[in-house]
Amino acid sequence: MSEGFYSPIDHVRTADEVCAQIETLVLEGVLRVGDKLPGERELSRRFDVSRPVLREAIKQLEMRGLVVTRHGGGTFVADVIGDVFSPVMLELIARHPKATHDYLEYRRDVEGIAAAYAAERATEHDKALLADIMRRMEAAHADDDTREEAEIDIEFHNAICESAHNLLLMHALRSCYRVLANGVFFSRALVYGLPGARDELLKQHRAVHDAIMAGDAAAAKRAAEAHMEFVEKYSLEAERAKSRETVSRLRRAQRLQGAD
Repeated sequence: MSEGFYSPIDHVRTADEVCAQIETLVLEGVLRVGDKLPGERELSRRFDVSRPVLREAIKQLEMRGLVVTRHGGGTFVADVIGDVFSPVMLELIARHPKATHDYLEYRRDVEGIAAAYAAERATEHDKALLADIMRRMEAAHADDDTREEAEIDIEFHNAICESAHNLLLMHALRSCYRVLANGVFFSRALVYGLPGARDELLKQHRAVHDAIMAGDAAAAKRAAEAHMEFVEKYSLEAERAKSRETVSRLRRAQRLQGAD
């Protein structure tokens, strides 16, 4: 954890001031769900407050549901994002293909907005992170590591929504990506497995990346929307291919059984 994340409390050293700083770090996305806070001694040193004041602040944050303390394990940022849907709703959605279309349609529009904002607002630190992610994505692609490439895909989109510097947009998309990571709507692995899909996805990610780096909001928006339209088209084709494979496998099994 960077030393610069936590700053000394300059004026009245109260628990409220400590709480406010940690709340801001969570809100701004600097501290993420599951991140561990430094130990009590170290954190009180960084804030330049007494340990009793720090304990009171942590207690207040726990009561607000922002952090959780595990006995003997430390203090962690709580799951402030949560699940968008209940388990019952997720099961219902999974049984209705229209949900995939609606999900990707929503992402197309929101991803376009996020990319445009990122092109306008990304700092040098944001751009450095995006460039690093792009390098790792290309390395995973070259190594034919489909799983790693798919994981970096989510990381890439997360970095873009953070670079947009819009708090509501960032947290909404983070929640959206959680559903994606859970594979509720469609399988990214299926999409990546289609012939030519991985190469095309890499080109699209590179187009979004380059537009953001160039500060071209219009181009970033177009590239992000085109990317999501491609994902929607290929996810549908992937599901069709999966269905055809299932049917042909069952037919063959039935015929082999009949031959016996």
